[in-house]
Formats: sequence, structure tokens, C-alpha cells
Amino acid sequence: MLKWLAIVLIVLLALLQYRLWLGEGGVRDLAQVRERVAALEAENKPLRDRNARLAAEVVDLKTGLDAIEERGRSDIGMVRTDEQFFWVPGVAVEATRREAGASRVAGASPATEARR
Repeated sequence: MLKWLAIVLIVLLALLQYRLWLGEGGVRDLAQVRERVAALEAENKPLRDRNARLAAEVVDLKTGLDAIEERGRSDIGMVRTDEQFFWVPGVAVEATRREAGASRVAGASPATEARR
């Protein structure tokens, strides 16, 4: 009787170990889920960074006049009344576009000094 009980317990232990290591929802599946979570986190990090930059820009546009002025200068080409704007065809436009593109990729606002 005791011998049969020991055999049944050993078989039960073997089945439980099999389910733990190789079965559905076991350690192998857990490792796969963790890998997938890590991949998705790496994929979401640039998006979170971009969202943080955009949120900061929204706050800056709502509270500060400097950001609005900078947007007007870079996007629309606005100039103050006490300034003079000299446009050199082909040269200033390309340089400004390159600066604006590089600063937008880097996450900063476009430089306004090129237009003064």
C-alpha cells in the first residue's frame, strides 16, 4: 500500500513538473511573454519621448509668447515691425529648411536667428 502511494505521488509530481516547465502557461510561456513585453517597451519608448516633447511644446505655446513668436517666424515667415528681413533666393530658404528639419528631428524648436 505504501509503495503504491509513493508511486502515485512521484507520478503526480512528474506531471506537475511537466506542466510547470513545458505546459501551457508555464515557464517557457512566461519567458516568451517577457520578451514580447521588452520588445513592445522598446518600440513605445520613442513614442513616449515624442509625446513628452509635444506636451511640453503645448504647455509652452499656452503659457509663453516666445514660443508663439518662434512658430510665427519659422512656419509663416513673420517679421517684427522694427526688423528688416532680407531674402536671398535659394540660399536662405535652403539653410533655414535644413536648420528647421535638423532641429525638429532633434526635438528642439527651429532656430529663429537665421531670419533676423
